[in-house]
Amino acid sequence: MRPVQVLPPRPVSRARSLGHGVAGAVLGAVAARASYALLTRRVPTVRARLRRARAASGSADRPEAWRRSNFRGRTVTLHEGTALVGGVCAAAAVCPGLTPRTRAALNLAATGAAAFGAHDDLGGDGGDRGLRGHLGALAHGRLTTGAVKMLGIATTGAAAAALLRRGPLDTLLDGALIAAGANLVNLFDLRPGRATKVVLLGASPALATSAAPLVGPVVGASAALLPDELAERTMLGDAGANALGAALGVAAAARGSRRARLSLLVGAVALILVSERISFSGAIDRVPALRGIDRWGRCA
Repeated sequence: MRPVQVLPPRPVSRARSLGHGVAGAVLGAVAARASYALLTRRVPTVRARLRRARAASGSADRPEAWRRSNFRGRTVTLHEGTALVGGVCAAAAVCPGLTPRTRAALNLAATGAAAFGAHDDLGGDGGDRGLRGHLGALAHGRLTTGAVKMLGIATTGAAAAALLRRGPLDTLLDGALIAAGANLVNLFDLRPGRATKVVLLGASPALATSAAPLVGPVVGASAALLPDELAERTMLGDAGANALGAALGVAAAARGSRRARLSLLVGAVALILVSERISFSGAIDRVPALRGIDRWGRCA
């Protein structure tokens, strides 16, 4: 009896991957805009209820939890981050070209990063910043919301990496890459649209690769919400920025070679460490080309 020959799975063509990525981008954009419309439509009702509750409790002057002042002092809403995560996860759930485990890994990493980022958004006081600030506070026995966020994103990133069913070394590498991606994108969220532009410029070329079905929802949701962010009506916040970075980390982990993933991890960690010494905003402002891209579309 002749042995049965097992053929390797046929690779997906570049055109088909691009089609899956475009479909994911369209789905992500539609879902993100729908989520944002639902959230902002409900804000007046929620605001009225909050006012009544605060008036009854004598705390009517307390600021609303989901509103912040941006770097220019304008009041913006943090609902962009919530809407973005909803768009990415909804699109990833139905986008063609993904296995059930890959969908689960993307959704777990994005929602986990968003949840711990929102915890820092709503409960943090901003007193401790960066790795040195949070780790220094931890060394003195004080657990900051930023430290909780880092530990939480590392945990959910490792769980998402485990869903990809690789060996222990690859799972450790992928979990670190997801956590580092979440941290790195958040470091750019200091001006309206900056982190989103970094994501769009960095992720869009991947639409022509096998990672397109994973990258498409991120690109579509980000592009759909960028105009409101540039108009300084919204803000990504830690929830949105961390989720974007974690989602891209899963895309790299699921479709990249070990060498490529290791290179991305080294680059992300290097930039994170550099940010402890050098201001990204100052570096961008000193380079005319980067300054032009950073300020493009932003309110004067």
